[in-house]
Amino acid sequence: MAGNIAFGAGLLLVLATMTLGAFGGVALTIGLADDSFLSSAVPDDGRNAVGLGGIGLGGLLGLMLPLLLLAAVRGTEDKPRLRPGEALLKGLAIVVFSVYVVVVSLLAAQLGWILPEGLTTLLSFFVVGFSWVPVALIPWERFGLGNLARSSIVSRGGAVASG
Repeated sequence: MAGNIAFGAGLLLVLATMTLGAFGGVALTIGLADDSFLSSAVPDDGRNAVGLGGIGLGGLLGLMLPLLLLAAVRGTEDKPRLRPGEALLKGLAIVVFSVYVVVVSLLAAQLGWILPEGLTTLLSFFVVGFSWVPVALIPWERFGLGNLARSSIVSRGGAVASG
């Protein structure tokens, strides 16, 4: 019973941080599109595309950072805690990917110069939503980052097993 309550509380915490992160990301990116040096680069009809990038930025950070913190403080024999270096590297990768999503949304916003707002928003939804596909196709093993994508579990004997 206590495990179910802990799971429910953790799930509510992660969903709350994801939702609040998405709202914060939208506020940040719309503010960038309206009141910063980017305001001249983002057309009025492309403003919603930048907001979609903010949803991706904040939602991803709000989802993954609490999970990384949880993995850094909680571990079992089968799945040990994340070491500080691993947690920092994974956190940095999440931040870099979130910035990548915002840059893709800024590129999608440029459709607002030639298309009406509704069509720009619809197309940018798909562009931003599927922006992770090129990143997934990169052969990370060639760069020595193959273990970042896979879940590695170190057993008691010291052998590494992929899960």
